[in-house]
Amino acid sequence: MPAPSRFRVGLVQMRCGTDPAANLERAVAGIRDAAGRGAGIVCLPELFRTQYFCQREDAALFDLAEPIPGTTSERMAAVAKELGVVVVASLFERRAAGVYHNTAIVLDADGRLAGRYRKMHIPDDPLYYEKYYFTPGDLGFTAFDTQVGKIGTLVCWDQWYPEGARLTALAGADVLFYPTAIGWHPSEKAEHGERQLAAWQTIQRSHAIANGVYVVAVNRVGHEGSADAGLDFWGASFACDPFGGIIAEAPRDAESILVVECDRALQEDVRRNWPFLRDRRIDAYGSITQRLIDR
Repeated sequence: MPAPSRFRVGLVQMRCGTDPAANLERAVAGIRDAAGRGAGIVCLPELFRTQYFCQREDAALFDLAEPIPGTTSERMAAVAKELGVVVVASLFERRAAGVYHNTAIVLDADGRLAGRYRKMHIPDDPLYYEKYYFTPGDLGFTAFDTQVGKIGTLVCWDQWYPEGARLTALAGADVLFYPTAIGWHPSEKAEHGERQLAAWQTIQRSHAIANGVYVVAVNRVGHEGSADAGLDFWGASFACDPFGGIIAEAPRDAESILVVECDRALQEDVRRNWPFLRDRRIDAYGSITQRLIDR
């Protein structure tokens, strides 16, 4: 069956509490809401089953990881099949003892596991101690065939890297999904908050423009951690079109479910008029694989 020219995408921006089971039910409710409003594919935030545990290094937190298939992936598969929607869900994957990944799975509308993507770029910053928990991804950048067509998913910190977006688009993805958990350090929010959020949005809009694709970023919202520190997750989940125009944006301080329409005819038109992929000088980019170009 050919991919539809038009389809709707659901973004579930949610708070994540201390009870994983409650978070899972909140996510399922969000998927149902989006599907009821016509979404053919729904994306959840990064690591939605728990609060963002990477704020500290604690070996006991590896117990939060789960295999794929496992409890959460099977529940997501059942919901996808029941509702006839594609689901993008971000999980803490237990691959083996001592080997864990930050993984996004894509479940097709029949409940089939269309594929998984393991986060490639792993940050290590104050309150984002992800290198302690996550083995870097080893599946590369790819696109997954689904009921709504070819889509790609990356994860959070990958948002800042044009190489990942480019390679996923070159693999055929018409939409790039970014499950996300990003926020402000409360002590920095007043001075740097607006610029940080603007930079986050700008880099992703640039991926849409440079590759002629839709981009969908789905963040969590709310404060997690100690009252006087921790992280203020800034919400602001959004979708933009291949021209970089924002179609819809969620609030910064509340849960929200957005449903937006994607149109492959618009993508075709944008790529014909801005043929960036055609004009790439692939013969001249060999040095991109070097850390720095030292002369």
